[in-house]
Amino acid sequence: MKLIEHPLPAILQKADSTEFVPTQQAADFRVQTIDPVRNKNWEDQAGHFPAYSLFHSAAWARVLQKTYAFTPTYFVKGEGKVPEAMLPVMEVNSWLTGRRGISLPFTDDCTSLGLNSESVRHLFWEAVRFGKERNWKYLECRGGREWLPEACASLSFYGHILELKPDEELMFAALDPSVRRAIRKGRKDGIRVEVSDSLEAVRLFYALLCKTRRKHGLPPQPFKFFENIYDEIISKQMGKVVTAMYGQKPIAAGVYFQANEKGIYKYGASDEAFQHLRGNNLVMWEAIKWHLQHGFKSLHMGRTSIGNEGLRKFKLGWGCEEHQVEYIKYDLRKQKFVQDKDEAFGWHNTLFRCMPGFLSKVAGALLYKHVA
Repeated sequence: MKLIEHPLPAILQKADSTEFVPTQQAADFRVQTIDPVRNKNWEDQAGHFPAYSLFHSAAWARVLQKTYAFTPTYFVKGEGKVPEAMLPVMEVNSWLTGRRGISLPFTDDCTSLGLNSESVRHLFWEAVRFGKERNWKYLECRGGREWLPEACASLSFYGHILELKPDEELMFAALDPSVRRAIRKGRKDGIRVEVSDSLEAVRLFYALLCKTRRKHGLPPQPFKFFENIYDEIISKQMGKVVTAMYGQKPIAAGVYFQANEKGIYKYGASDEAFQHLRGNNLVMWEAIKWHLQHGFKSLHMGRTSIGNEGLRKFKLGWGCEEHQVEYIKYDLRKQKFVQDKDEAFGWHNTLFRCMPGFLSKVAGALLYKHVA
């Protein structure tokens, strides 16, 4: 792990435990921590920011809290209807991996919300001060490094965003030729695609997810996580499950979130035995069409590890714009920004590929809270 020096500003070490007050303009620098699950104003306030997405919502906070018992500690700077800045953080308290603040667990890209960089920077350092009092090991922000240019990136990923144009034919024409061929092949072979908000669709997706995770050498997250996604997001018209069916058999599926005219491709899964039918391509195309028909302006396709050229090529084939998603991580004990290694690939992949399915599910249920 490479360490980069960045001492905690002295003024933050002296701040009062409940409120940051600088030497001048104290009224402009009020910071509070709130729980969006209980605060009725969170959605109205956060929704004013253009960067707001489903990941900033109280619904996503409820999913994380209900599944893993994380503690929502969302920082807000400023008063009134539109705050100056907002930083969503979950406190993860694990006997195995320690206590830390993460913005946010199991979230691909969750930038801070702010009117200007000064407010966001101030809020970050206030969160650091808060974390020192709570004995956090570190504070990690999964996205938003542009607000703190002096910080090194702890991890870097590719991000892909597809701008949705009002003309479906133009969208199709802009696809990579190989993607268009895959869609036509799936249709010719009789693949049927369903867009659903039912719990049964979530169950079908989860069965495919378990197969996909085993192929990648990773345990599946507990079904409770996806049940809570259904309860808090999908059943409340903020998410959809898109499933490709071959006869009566599900062969590919994706979970999509929606908020603030943005769609998010959150999870994908498929049955490798039917990969030749190109179900994943049909799922994505029908999801694009659905978001287009329902007035969404963009579809965010999540993060992609730098070394995963196959997934990167798949996303670029849809005409996405590519950008860097950079995380930052501040070690509170050493008072330094640190760099990490992407742990998606390693010895553990071989272990989980060989592990029986039921043991892999048990491992996922036990481990994910600790490795958030």
